[in-house]
Amino acid sequence: MINLLLSGIIIICVVLIIYHHIGYPLFLKWAQPAQPDNVTPIEPRQYTSRLSDQALPTITLIIPAYNEQQWITDKLLNCAALDYPSEKLNVIVAVDGCKDNTLVLAQQMTQEKSCLGLNLEIREFKKNRGKVAVLNDVINTVDTELVALSDVSALISLDALLIAAAQFTNQRLGVLNSHYCLLEPGSEGEASYWQYQSKIKIAESSFGSTLGAHGAFYLFRRKLFQPLAGDTINDDFILPMQIVANGYIAKQDNRIVSLELEQANNSMDWQRRVRIAAGNMQQVLRLKRMLHPHFKGIAFTFASGKALRVAMPFLMLIALIGSISLATYSLVFLLLAVAQGSLYLLALIQLVLKFDNKLLNVLIYLVSGHVAGIIGALTYLLNSSKKPWQPVKSITSLKESNHEK
Repeated sequence: MINLLLSGIIIICVVLIIYHHIGYPLFLKWAQPAQPDNVTPIEPRQYTSRLSDQALPTITLIIPAYNEQQWITDKLLNCAALDYPSEKLNVIVAVDGCKDNTLVLAQQMTQEKSCLGLNLEIREFKKNRGKVAVLNDVINTVDTELVALSDVSALISLDALLIAAAQFTNQRLGVLNSHYCLLEPGSEGEASYWQYQSKIKIAESSFGSTLGAHGAFYLFRRKLFQPLAGDTINDDFILPMQIVANGYIAKQDNRIVSLELEQANNSMDWQRRVRIAAGNMQQVLRLKRMLHPHFKGIAFTFASGKALRVAMPFLMLIALIGSISLATYSLVFLLLAVAQGSLYLLALIQLVLKFDNKLLNVLIYLVSGHVAGIIGALTYLLNSSKKPWQPVKSITSLKESNHEK
């Protein structure tokens, strides 16, 4: 009887594992309607004023910054080059208790010739309180129609705001996400992961809405903003999904590109993934109401893409241990145990020997992601002390910051 019960649990776990990794992406691809080839391009304004500009929405671009001296100059030059009427765009750099030269460099850029036409404001917060506290403070002072949030280390395509303005003529649209890409991926696994995530977000919109956004660059309607809880981890998921929960849609437009300049080394990538995993657990618990059938397709994608992602490392652990324990009783479970063990052993070998093989690199990135998932989830559930927002920095950035001190 116990073996029968355990067998059922293992089979359910294996089915869910296969569904999450293979079935769900294939189903999204099958269900996604064909993308029209004749999408009307946005005509560049060549940075000149036009009468039609009067109809464009006002936008405030908020850039939270903590120890970002390596990227802040390039970021503000990028903002100054955005193709959007200056009277419709405000840029706020929120300096969150930086210990390096971010504030000085940002202030210098206000006098830079190329930035003189930019409505640029530098707000200094003396004490580092974290990204969420900064966002709550700054957004509450903004009265433009749209708010855009962007990371310092991400450059934005020059026609991004014009494309966004056209998208927001749809009054049901609450959030618009960009296509996130890496200038220099830290690994083949990381590059493949973000390409996969971009395709998933586009496909999810067929079921009502994309899930969350990426902090590199996204926009939302100011009137829909709800202050975030102070301990929010994945603010770029919670904030958009609060808007979606209130009946608006979120979508991704791949014509809007956010290019990540900072290359993550293995240590940075690992820390980020553990933190994101903790945030994934938090967001599933706090947004569990979105699993209600009332949300229809969004509930389906939230359960399949987010809730299962949080549960996945636990399901994989149960499936492995259970299969091993029943291997002597059944050939089926012996084969399952061998298959799972072989995959994990292959990932371990790749971790040590680092073969130049794309499939093996993707495999190790996937397996290590699930390891980070279980560590992050348990860290959150065990209620470890929450610290202010501390973005993971490259070794180069840290050395430069320490040198300035």
